[in-house]
Amino acid sequence: MSRNFSDTGSRKEHVKITSESKPGFLERLSETSGGMLMGLVTFLLAFYLLFTNEGRALRTAKSLDEGLSLVVPLDTIHSISQQNEGRLVHLSGALSTSKPLFDPSYGLSIRAVKLKRTVEMYQWVEYEDSKEYEENGEIKKETKYSYNTEWKSEVVNSRNFDKEIGHKNPSAMAVESFTAVSPNVQVGSFVLSKGLVDKIDDFKQLSLANLEDPHADVTRGGDYFYHSENPRRPEVGDLRVSFFYAGLSGDDPHLGSADKVTVIARQRGDQLLPYHTKSGDVLEILHPGDLSVEEVFQKEHQSNTMKTWALRGAGWLSMFVGISLMTRIFYTLVDWFPVVRDLVNIGLKAFAFCVATSLSLLTISVGWLFYRPLWALLIGLLSVVPVLVARSRVPPKKQQ
Repeated sequence: MSRNFSDTGSRKEHVKITSESKPGFLERLSETSGGMLMGLVTFLLAFYLLFTNEGRALRTAKSLDEGLSLVVPLDTIHSISQQNEGRLVHLSGALSTSKPLFDPSYGLSIRAVKLKRTVEMYQWVEYEDSKEYEENGEIKKETKYSYNTEWKSEVVNSRNFDKEIGHKNPSAMAVESFTAVSPNVQVGSFVLSKGLVDKIDDFKQLSLANLEDPHADVTRGGDYFYHSENPRRPEVGDLRVSFFYAGLSGDDPHLGSADKVTVIARQRGDQLLPYHTKSGDVLEILHPGDLSVEEVFQKEHQSNTMKTWALRGAGWLSMFVGISLMTRIFYTLVDWFPVVRDLVNIGLKAFAFCVATSLSLLTISVGWLFYRPLWALLIGLLSVVPVLVARSRVPPKKQQ
């Protein structure tokens, strides 16, 4: 019999105030010096990230173009042609596995590529909300600690709480989470490599509606098994267990037909393995659904583009933060003069923005130099624009 239980967490809180003397000029200068060193490291890492990202993006794009020109679509997945030995092949079909995956502890089995058991424990969780203010020449920090009971999949160490008394959690879970993976996964007559199996990760929660309670001390509620005397009012240390599956590999009366996937990889006998391109990349592609060759490579190009722009953004941000930390000392030197301090802060941020943008574009252009020289030249010229714009905003000196 299935029952739905609602969580009823309890919340407690307390406030703690600490104070310390306001740091003097030399102390703040010392802190700024440490920040400058951190900024220099961040600044240099930004160059490495931006430069290597461009090489990676272009190499991946060339590898995908190479793969598109060489790939051989298979006419059938139920027989193996020796003519395609060692070649890059494209095939689509339903997943199949040699045997179901089991969890004997809960009497559960399913024909799927992966079965994941997720265990959560009802625990105390600490939250902090801090604010600082100045009073009588001291800097005071007021921190409000609040405690709430929640379901968590990781053990929360209550020893790190500001106040452990009354909020103590168990040090371990009696039941562990795990993921079972089928040792043999096929599409038709072809066996997928470990790398391809790893790409099957679209997990869906498994309904427990058709299962019975596995033990007397375990109660089923909704799609969870509860290790609790009263799941409606759980206590700290109680457990709940849920299951997820990825890659349905057989027809199931409740879940439907087996999942279909599209694979592009190198054929070796009945194995589908990584394909090494002349550009130095590896093609080992798997997507859910029945896709054509063109659709697969279009998705891969889109993924490469998104990753490239994400890393470009991360590189620019690292450079901006690095420059801001290295120039922070100028802000510290005028910290005693509020109006001047605010103007200097605005100027430093604008300086960091312009320099980070120019240097990022220049680094990207260097990364393109050996692959597409013309584009590298255009991007290099574009890197000068932020500096020119910044100079145009500076008022001209008055003529004597």
